[in-house]
Amino acid sequence: MMTDKRPVIWWVRRDLRLRDNPALQAALASGRPILPLYIYDEQEHSLGAAPKFRLGLGLAHFSDTLAALGSRLILRRGAALDVLTEVIRQSGACEVIWSRLYDPAATARDAAIKKQLKAADISVKSTGGRLLFEPWTVATKAGGMFKVYTPFWKAVRDREVAGLTEAPARLPPPAEWPASDALADYHMSAAMGRGAEIVASHCRVGEARALQQLDLFLDERVMTYQADRDFPARPATSELSENLAWGEISPHRMWHLGQRARVEGKQGGEHFLKEVVWREFAYHLMFHTPGILSRSWRPEWEGFEWRSAGQEAEDRLLRWQQGRTGYEFVDAAMRELYVTGKMHNRARMITASFLTKHLLLHWKLGMEWFADCLVDWDPAANAMGWQWVAGCGPDAAPFFRIFNPDGQRDKFDRSGHYVRKWLAEGQSDPPQSALDYFAAIPPDWGLSPTAPRAAALIDLKAGRERALLAYQAHKAGG
Repeated sequence: MMTDKRPVIWWVRRDLRLRDNPALQAALASGRPILPLYIYDEQEHSLGAAPKFRLGLGLAHFSDTLAALGSRLILRRGAALDVLTEVIRQSGACEVIWSRLYDPAATARDAAIKKQLKAADISVKSTGGRLLFEPWTVATKAGGMFKVYTPFWKAVRDREVAGLTEAPARLPPPAEWPASDALADYHMSAAMGRGAEIVASHCRVGEARALQQLDLFLDERVMTYQADRDFPARPATSELSENLAWGEISPHRMWHLGQRARVEGKQGGEHFLKEVVWREFAYHLMFHTPGILSRSWRPEWEGFEWRSAGQEAEDRLLRWQQGRTGYEFVDAAMRELYVTGKMHNRARMITASFLTKHLLLHWKLGMEWFADCLVDWDPAANAMGWQWVAGCGPDAAPFFRIFNPDGQRDKFDRSGHYVRKWLAEGQSDPPQSALDYFAAIPPDWGLSPTAPRAAALIDLKAGRERALLAYQAHKAGG
């Protein structure tokens, strides 16, 4: 029987769940009292408006979840090492456990913290849990990284995936709890302005709701997932991206239950698994080539001449952000993003293609806007997605694949249901979903639902030809 009752600190990060949580399991296995600690450091403070807001919702919910188990979520603000050192001093903790993050800023921070704590004779353990496969465990036959998705999928599809664990009934508390900040003092919703309440109504917060959503998807949607997933007006996708982003559900549970659906003969099961692995591929790229977050993944694209400077470029960027390009599919998608903090995947490709190809604006501008507006923001997925569409990322297809937004509307929203749901202008009786946009946007945008729809920002044919000429000129200058 353990007589040493010094607590273990469970550093809670983007793993706001009790099930399938290796860091929590390691803390429980220690047999010690568990002190859950969340640190609001500079990396968390620098999050965009919508991600920070959604994290705040998740933390509030998870705090209640822990309270129901006889525990608490201790909140502290400051440099992570300083906070950990202080809480260790105050609580007498002898060990710190956390689940890994993989972006370069987090890995550098965590490595430095691990070194410092070990030097102070504090036990430190980092675990997996955010990914199915640790990035350094997946390699080509030559020992290098995968640069194309399909070979990556083939390399991992038959690999063993860690099993699932259920939620504990109770977390052993420390004898004394250190003081905690109040979550409200972090003002995590401040940058959302008047849109916070509207976006919150579209969020699905917490582990319990994520599990319910996965069950709904596998029971009712997976059979038609492959056929319907590209139609934004159809309830065809899992809608679990926000829960994955904040660790309210594990990819392991999605994998194992998806495998069960596949074995049961549900037609969309394998395609769903491929999408789970697509996320893994994004992390594989970010881990091995962290520059993907800030510069072109293909080095030869660094010299491409984007048309991003000047007043015209600024005006075009703003109209794209506002959903006023004059192309219905693009504009509906940008409104959906502002109202819900999310955007359908097909729509993400169309809006990104329009910005980077037809307008020739830098992919970073779009990536940064999404990083400010997405409640399901994920550094790896966002960077890979933008570069994949822009042509400078890991896409096997060349730059000249340019999506025609009108053609995409005719193919994937022929009935116009998606456009009508999000674009109020031009409708005599627009739905509330479209009107909510005007209640959420900054008043100084001066937009009205009774205004006529925006004129086309650019001729699609001319924009396509300009993009191809720019690509050919770049390639020739090589």
